[in-house]
Amino acid sequence: MMRLEWTDPAVEDLQGIVDYIARDSSFYADAVAERLVLAVERLVSFPRSGRIVPEADDPTIREIIVHSYRVMYRVKQRKIQILAVLHGARGLAGMTPKPWDAPE
Repeated sequence: MMRLEWTDPAVEDLQGIVDYIARDSSFYADAVAERLVLAVERLVSFPRSGRIVPEADDPTIREIIVHSYRVMYRVKQRKIQILAVLHGARGLAGMTPKPWDAPE
């Protein structure tokens, strides 16, 4: 059985998304958070269901798209590590370090 682990940066990303959306609608913020969390929880059963992150070029670094957000994760032997939750319009080109550069 796979174990799910959220990294601190990914938790901060999720909280930032919720806080931003809640400025206009706490109901919608809760709904988006719930959809993101449920999508991540499904990875326990289907860890390789996400696509390989094109910018990473590493088969262990994958992502799922939920609404307009990219949920990036690393597949390890018995663990799925959630690395980042980023808006799809946000480019990774100038981002340093990359979400997958975080210590394992």
